[in-house]
Amino acid sequence: MTDIVLKDIDELLLERIRRVADRRGWTLSHALQHLLEQGLYAVEGEGKLGFDTSEADVLQSAIAALEGVPDGVFSLIGQVPSAKPDQPL
Repeated sequence: MTDIVLKDIDELLLERIRRVADRRGWTLSHALQHLLEQGLYAVEGEGKLGFDTSEADVLQSAIAALEGVPDGVFSLIGQVPSAKPDQPL
């Protein structure tokens, strides 16, 4: 395998690559190879960047369910209903 040397790499980019490597338990070399490969798939259009049919169906069902929720319902989440004077909390 050919060695790849990155010169003048931005420190922020390098830190992001190190974080990926650390999170995955990879060496920096392995992380760079993986990220380069995945980036090429994305740019070339060969990588799958969408959902398969079953995932798309589930997502569409979830969106439809959320669209059916009446306005103002989500804004009530976490709020305590106001008690009438004769009712205990």
